[in-house]
Amino acid sequence: MQSNFKTQTNLVMTSEKEESGNLDITETLGKTELFIDKNKKNIAIVLGALVVVLGGYFGYKKFVLEPKDKEAQAQMFVAERYFEMDSLKLAINGDGNYKGFEAIISDYGMTKSANLAHYYLGMSYLKTGEFDKAIEHLKNFSSDDEVLKPIAIGAIGDALMEQGKLDEAAAQYKLAADAKTNDFTSPIYLMKAGLAFEKASKFNEAVAIYEKVKTDFSKTNEAANIDKYIERAKGSSK
Repeated sequence: MQSNFKTQTNLVMTSEKEESGNLDITETLGKTELFIDKNKKNIAIVLGALVVVLGGYFGYKKFVLEPKDKEAQAQMFVAERYFEMDSLKLAINGDGNYKGFEAIISDYGMTKSANLAHYYLGMSYLKTGEFDKAIEHLKNFSSDDEVLKPIAIGAIGDALMEQGKLDEAAAQYKLAADAKTNDFTSPIYLMKAGLAFEKASKFNEAVAIYEKVKTDFSKTNEAANIDKYIERAKGSSK
């Protein structure tokens, strides 16, 4: 009897909880419907604005950016050829018929080609010894490419080295090594960082870098002769 009473009590309590839960849900839904009903004009305005913004964005991308990028690509092709030929003035400024990297950035600023032009322009200024301009444009370049990203970051280190900013250069080389870890670019920029530290007479830091090359990139060309760099840096620190 007692067991049956408990069972009945539990059933009643469960029923009450379920009923209470249903009432809570019903009440919440009722409030939501009331809110929507009261604010349907404002909600419609917001949704309409969102549709306009999204439509405008995709329209701009399709009918403005994409055609401009095609134009920019045609200009870039010639500028890149001049860059490869080391005709850097023509690559930078154009030849009168085709734009150089400067004008491509100015005229096609939001396109993929303009982004790539920042890379080429930065590398061009690095070669012509205009290091501040090189750093500016290389910093404006954006890429997730396995090789291109580390090279751009490392080139900033090269410009800083040329300016005698050894600590900054070493830090930049370390960033380049870590940007996309691989057996090609990473050991190259670690070696550059080590050499920058040595030149700055920071031999312990150089040893740490060289040992990283030895342990983490043991199968690379840079690791083949790394022991002599380690010994040299250790000897100089004494």
